Amino acid sequence: MERFCKILIVLLLFISTAFASPQNDDVEKSLGSGHEAVQIRVGLVLDLGSVEGKIVRTSVFMALSDFYAIHSDYKTRVSLSVRNSHGEPLLALASAVDLLKTVEVEAIIGGNSLLETKLLAELGEKARVPVISLNSPVSLSLGKYSHLIQATHDSVSEAKGITSFVHGFDWNSVALVYEDEDDWRESMQFLADHLHENGVSVQSKVGFTVSSSEDLMMDRLQKLKDLGSTVFVVHLSEVIATHLFSCAERLGMMGEGFVWILTAKSMNRFHENIDDFEKEAMEGVVGFKSYIPRSKELHNFTLRWRKLLADEEVVGFEITRLSISGVWAHDIAWALASAAEVTTLPNVSSTLLEVMKNTRFKGLSGEYQLDDKKLLSKKFEIVNMIGSGERIVGFWNSNGSFSNRRHLTSTHDKLETIIWPGGFAQSPKRRDLGENERKKLRVLVTSSNRFPRLMKVLTDPVTKKLIVEGFCLEVFEASISPFNYEVEYIPWLNGSNYDNLAYALYSQKDKYDVAVGDITITSNRSMYVEFTMPFTEMGLGIVALKERSIWVFFQPLTLDLWLTSAAFFVLTGITVWLIERSENKEFQGSWQKQIGVIFWFGFSTLVYAHRERLKHNLSRFVVIVWLFAVLILTASYTATLTSMMTMQQIRFNSNEDNVGHLSGSLIANLALTSSSLRAMRSLGLNSAADYAQALLNKTVSFVIDELPYLKVLLGENPTHFQIVKTQCTTNGFGFMFQKGFELVPDVSREISKLRTSERLLEMEKRWFVNQLPYTTDDTSNPITLYRFRGLFMITGASFAFAVAVLLILWLREKWEDLVKSVKLYLSRRFLHFRIHFTRTIHPSPFDDNAVQMAQRN
Repeated sequence: MERFCKILIVLLLFISTAFASPQNDDVEKSLGSGHEAVQIRVGLVLDLGSVEGKIVRTSVFMALSDFYAIHSDYKTRVSLSVRNSHGEPLLALASAVDLLKTVEVEAIIGGNSLLETKLLAELGEKARVPVISLNSPVSLSLGKYSHLIQATHDSVSEAKGITSFVHGFDWNSVALVYEDEDDWRESMQFLADHLHENGVSVQSKVGFTVSSSEDLMMDRLQKLKDLGSTVFVVHLSEVIATHLFSCAERLGMMGEGFVWILTAKSMNRFHENIDDFEKEAMEGVVGFKSYIPRSKELHNFTLRWRKLLADEEVVGFEITRLSISGVWAHDIAWALASAAEVTTLPNVSSTLLEVMKNTRFKGLSGEYQLDDKKLLSKKFEIVNMIGSGERIVGFWNSNGSFSNRRHLTSTHDKLETIIWPGGFAQSPKRRDLGENERKKLRVLVTSSNRFPRLMKVLTDPVTKKLIVEGFCLEVFEASISPFNYEVEYIPWLNGSNYDNLAYALYSQKDKYDVAVGDITITSNRSMYVEFTMPFTEMGLGIVALKERSIWVFFQPLTLDLWLTSAAFFVLTGITVWLIERSENKEFQGSWQKQIGVIFWFGFSTLVYAHRERLKHNLSRFVVIVWLFAVLILTASYTATLTSMMTMQQIRFNSNEDNVGHLSGSLIANLALTSSSLRAMRSLGLNSAADYAQALLNKTVSFVIDELPYLKVLLGENPTHFQIVKTQCTTNGFGFMFQKGFELVPDVSREISKLRTSERLLEMEKRWFVNQLPYTTDDTSNPITLYRFRGLFMITGASFAFAVAVLLILWLREKWEDLVKSVKLYLSRRFLHFRIHFTRTIHPSPFDDNAVQMAQRN
């Protein structure tokens, strides 16, 4: 998020003028002050199209006007520049950037949502300018911003108050209804954790958004009603909340026995523009609201403020009470004006921040004092929605107690009478679910029975009852056992395409709640359903037969490399014999002895055990080069053989090997289209027995599938197969719930407990019979001649060079004798030619005598 904010700020530095509103209001025009006053420029970024934005804007202008009317002698004036964010965080950021660039403001008031506050706070850090946020939620993610000031209610005090309120009426569980947006989600979780830590069970949590349809609201509220929920804590904005209560009324959930509690964030945003029908639907609702003490100053300010609103015609309805944000905006503006007077130039921004931290005065909201850069409202009104208005029935104090106008108490005994939904003054009693009122959970179970150890669904032929068992089911039942649910199992009869199962769960909410089985967590399915955390190992594996060959020591080298190596051993002996034979008596003797020396010397170099002493430098050169090659060959052979002796070796050969996979499995199909396996021939199989048979009869060379399936195969056949490779490319099995279902986080938490307590491991051992064999990776391929062709080329070239040098030396030594021999040979051949030619041309009876005479001569 931080990195994202930085990128946005850099981009908006260039495009801010295109986004920012051209509106620029200067408060000095209304104050009529002289030109001698030092202008302290402050930016105001608001959604001027909303009621809240108009209220805050008017309140800030009036506060500054009142301040300078009282302190007319001050030498500084806060000058406001207003920008319209239109309720969009990015436009708010663009407006703030424009204010910094064009107006050079010293502070910015804005940030009505968590995202908007984060963006403006990030900008404030970069520009070292104070950013003041009104009514944004307290969040841990905002703690890092040193230039951020927040005016909001105290979430800790509110959580304590709601928890104490629930305890006071002896209710032991609540259902949380919240807005599924960043602004609301984090504070809702904080409240849920506080309730849980203090003994209040959060029975369920249901989230809605502005775009949630009425049908969706009705459906989820009906589920809450079916689960037996009667106490609801609502954490929603005004728009969603009004629709929610209309739906609840139609479902009969706004009558006797039901309790609805609104949080302060919800109540603070309720305005008086709700029509009578919506107000009537909220009859009996109790809400916590930030406390603003009644005072003459607040009354007079509200009267003038209402008149100003009417004069400007900024709203089309009557507002009788200033909103919480309007009150906070007044006090913030007053504090800014006070701090501006003691600022030092030119470091106005940093001085403003420090002075505001130490500013103390009595404002409309009470004593103004920042606590860790926060103006927190720690006291809350407890209001009861009656008719078309609201009635204060008590207060929650920062000291941890309830009170009304007459009493201070830690219980509810002295609160004003609360009118509950249905018009009843008697508080609803705690309702405990008995054994005969257990909540019902409709569970779809996968029933293909291809891997019965994972999931097996059968119908008893006698009783006709459904029998469901398997590892997946045992984990599911252990995960929901702490919760009070009655389970109804419904078999899924539409095949093994679990994408269709996810869509059925999504589209038939009236029939199913959860799906259980060998269901892999995928992004596609997560679009329709919500998964728990995985309860199996994540990833794919490859299984092959264990190697039992007695000739395993031949496997480190391929056949062509074995033959080439043997040929070079012999060639080494021949080369050395040629060089040493003329001078070295050890290489002389009978032909049988010399052939034995050739083979002995060549192969003895493998272990450096030759006994013959070399006398010629050429032979030493040949042996050195060959010993280097032998060293590399033996080291590689030893390493590969060691690897093969400790793990199964598998070769992915697209021309020879078949790969088995689970028929119809989308996960396996995706794996087989990966780069390493794309060209392989595949064979679809349907069960662990099919896997075992195909591997044993060599129909497939190996099987690829998700690890849970392979555990079943290995558990049934522990002595025949082993995993030779794993790859973490899948998310494991999980349970599918409908989106927003309250059990998802609870079941995930239980799965985590099962894993850490090793109960999950015990279940695996029980269902998969044996633990997995040692898992290895495919890193020991045989050494091929192609990989060592360079080594043999160097060795062969060295041998050829030695033989060539030997030939040259021999020619130099025998050159004269060789020339004489050649001449003699040529002369004899010439004489023979002459005789033959003479006989052919001049045959004569005296030829024989002539030849004999010629030979004598």
